[in-house]
Amino acid sequence: MNSLGLSIIFRMGCICAKETITVNSRKYRVREHLGEGGFSTVLLVEDVSTHKKYAIKKLVCHGPEDQQAALKEVEYYKQIKHPNVIKCIDSSCEGMADPIVNTTSEVLIVLPYYHRGTLADELEQRAKKGDYMSPGDILHIFLQICEGVKTFHEAKPQPLAHRDLKTANIVLSDDRTPIIMDLGSVAPARVQVCGTQAARNLQDLAAERCSMVYRAPELFNVESYCMVDERTDIWSLGCILYALCYFKSPFDIVHERGDSVALAVMSAHITFPENAPYSEDMQNLILSILKVNPMERPYIYSVIESIHDAIAKVEGRV
Repeated sequence: MNSLGLSIIFRMGCICAKETITVNSRKYRVREHLGEGGFSTVLLVEDVSTHKKYAIKKLVCHGPEDQQAALKEVEYYKQIKHPNVIKCIDSSCEGMADPIVNTTSEVLIVLPYYHRGTLADELEQRAKKGDYMSPGDILHIFLQICEGVKTFHEAKPQPLAHRDLKTANIVLSDDRTPIIMDLGSVAPARVQVCGTQAARNLQDLAAERCSMVYRAPELFNVESYCMVDERTDIWSLGCILYALCYFKSPFDIVHERGDSVALAVMSAHITFPENAPYSEDMQNLILSILKVNPMERPYIYSVIESIHDAIAKVEGRV
């Protein structure tokens, strides 16, 4: 799983001020070497001409499949246009990945840099102080996240799923607008699974790409003959809404205890802290999204409608 993703953009690393990277004739000076994951390296850079800061995601491809996946990620950045989804500033691909002659290629993706960090960072700081957000603030932030997700689900010619929605993959702009990032796990949303091998392949891919405590139940134990659709993202959104209220995914505690997250997810045993300042309405909204059976889980349009209703109630317009 690409747990590092782009969330490491905001962690401090070693300073490598002399290193420069050129993307389509524009030169960037590396300010921070932020770390490496299984699929990428992320760098904080500064445009040599304008001194503006960006993040560069560097993917080293060891074969044609790697290169195709990296270039597909670039396509998704360009395809999905929405204020709540991160945009690609520039990109390049150098070399040709060929394992037979032992050559690699390198795909570079230039992205905006958000100095406020991720939603996960903010929630972690709030958890230390017991600083709960107001229900209105939670619902407005969540609505924007859902509007971003809707753009994936409405993609043409076929719906897309992000497949790794989590608080660490949502950055906050200067005005605290939530922005979905890291499109490395994006894939066609609707997958017809036919046979045990296809089921195993999808399950393995989910284990590699989708963070466990935000992963939908149907991706833990993929049935041999089934249809998986964009409602995998809806489950992740339910976990994000829970985290906005209570600082963590409902399954983080299970993971921290060392218990089986898969069993906890597939039984959907959701508990709510007693001391949090949220009504039963908020808890029911979370539970309406976290349906184990994907056929009972709402589509994004229904979720957005429910949020609008909840906002109207909180603001006294109902």
